[in-house]
Amino acid sequence: MLTAGKRLAVFSIREGKGGSIWVRAGSAFVNKDGSLNVLLDVLPLDGKLHVREAAEKRDTAAGGR
Repeated sequence: MLTAGKRLAVFSIREGKGGSIWVRAGSAFVNKDGSLNVLLDVLPLDGKLHVREAAEKRDTAAGGR
């Protein structure tokens, strides 16, 4: 279930020679009424977007990538 204030990740997924290529397209935020605000940094070429719960950011200083 989506809860207000939750951050979601928005992706554009393209099929490449080696499999699917996921490109981060922006973020979405859940409003109190359950609707979404979507903020895009890029526009997908095929017009399709995939929205999912945002993963925790890794600490690159601690060896994450």
